[in-house]
Amino acid sequence: MMAIMSQPASSHRASVRLWIPDQPGAWAMALLPAIAGVVLAGANPTNLWLLVLWLLCYCTQFTAARWVKSRFRKRYRLPALGYGAVLVVLGVPFVVMHPRVLIWAPLYVVLLALSMLAAWRRQERTLWGNAVAIIAACAMAVVTASFGADVEAGVMPMSEGAPLEQYLTNVYPPFPRIGVLAAVLFALTQFGSVLFVKTMIRERGNVPYLVASIAWHVGMVVGGFVLHPALGGTALVLLARAVALPLIANKRTLKPIVPGLIELFASLLTFVMIIMSVPWLAV
Repeated sequence: MMAIMSQPASSHRASVRLWIPDQPGAWAMALLPAIAGVVLAGANPTNLWLLVLWLLCYCTQFTAARWVKSRFRKRYRLPALGYGAVLVVLGVPFVVMHPRVLIWAPLYVVLLALSMLAAWRRQERTLWGNAVAIIAACAMAVVTASFGADVEAGVMPMSEGAPLEQYLTNVYPPFPRIGVLAAVLFALTQFGSVLFVKTMIRERGNVPYLVASIAWHVGMVVGGFVLHPALGGTALVLLARAVALPLIANKRTLKPIVPGLIELFASLLTFVMIIMSVPWLAV
């Protein structure tokens, strides 16, 4: 009887897991750049709406990639179509009200196609597959910042008979310096994170990967201190974990959750330091 009663509960938990991306580190890497753009440029209803849409984009991409990877197995279909439907319902009004967001469509169409190709070939964890995800996530710092309260306050309204220059200014979104700086900093740290995680799991014991990871982090330390002490200090912390933890993992087995939680902390630390330093760098 107990076994029979536990089956529905177990089935329910399994169905819920189909809808929720199960990688805490990936959640942070996907969402924090977009959140940073909102914080740096000033929150308003427009970029908060855009942030919700990006969350739906992430969930849609994750579930769709899993569906594609499974060769379109039926059990993975509903989450992908469900998230996609909600994204359309909430996203189309945004595009109608803010058509200048479409300048980003070519980039994200290409990135989506590449992510689906990676899923089909089961290469999401390769460096090129990771790079696609990093570009998509980090570019959102520019996108959300371009709709920020501080930025939109500087965009003049259209008027009848306005010159072409004013038309272009309003149709094409600005590329605020704070958004671009944040995107670059997030991209550099996230690629370092990818190298580090590989030295802990898939490429554990691979000396070339370890050397590449350490060299990348050393470069971030040097560049960080050149730009801002907070960035240099953060890069030192990231370098320490990139050196110490692979050495520990070579001597004792660490569960995958360990590097995952460490990267979640590293992502949050990076987020805070970028929020602190970018306004100073953008002056």
